[in-house]
Amino acid sequence: MKKNPILGVITILAYLVIYFPIFYIIVLSFNESERFYRFTTAGFKWYTEIFKNESLLDAIKNTLQIAVLSTMIATVVGTITAIGINGLSKSARVNMMVLNNVPVINPDIVSGISLMIVFSLLPISFGMPTMLLAHVFFSIPFVVLNVLPKFKELDKNIFDAALDLGCTRFQAIYKVIIPSIKSGIIAGALIAFTMSIDDFVISYFVSGPDFPNVSLWIYSRLGRRNFSPAVYAYNTLIIMTAITGIILLNKFSNKKGEKNEKIISNN
Repeated sequence: MKKNPILGVITILAYLVIYFPIFYIIVLSFNESERFYRFTTAGFKWYTEIFKNESLLDAIKNTLQIAVLSTMIATVVGTITAIGINGLSKSARVNMMVLNNVPVINPDIVSGISLMIVFSLLPISFGMPTMLLAHVFFSIPFVVLNVLPKFKELDKNIFDAALDLGCTRFQAIYKVIIPSIKSGIIAGALIAFTMSIDDFVISYFVSGPDFPNVSLWIYSRLGRRNFSPAVYAYNTLIIMTAITGIILLNKFSNKKGEKNEKIISNN
């Protein structure tokens, strides 16, 4: 089968469009000029500036705090929800998945305004609590969507088999079911973390004036003279961390797959 050169060119152009902004931010992070259109000397000035700029550092701490906490809570709640949905009848499972998918397809601005109205009716101050609750709210459906399909790969009798071997219901879930769907749980946690760490729209409506995340910090300084290119350095660190995590995860998955193949071949 002959390769079509046009498809190759289109593929290259598509990847350029996707990755050029990322590459440009990485270049800007090493450019010591404060203007993104002017290149001077290369260095690590903006990486050290992250720790000198107190407002940016506070925003980064807020972002990571919310992302970690919301990911932990959403992963636990989403996994339990997926286990519960899997135990329902087919019609009830379909209805629950429709409800689960509503926050996913719902526009962020609608979700943000709705949460803002709900929080304003509660005896709770806008800030860390409201932002955490909001991030947990929109992260749980993504965890469910990643965990639930893993149940289709399991033997339908695995839970009953664990009970027959002496496990309690909790032990069967904790020692048998959860390890079997671990890859889906990890994928859901990674997506929840990614959704939280870069959220702007929903965070804009539920955050307080004294608790901005990085996206809100950037927005509040666009067009002003106090915008710091240290943000480019922060984004570069996030990009490098994400790439490293993906590489390590793929290597771990490949090694696990090779190990399983060896075990099967030996048997």
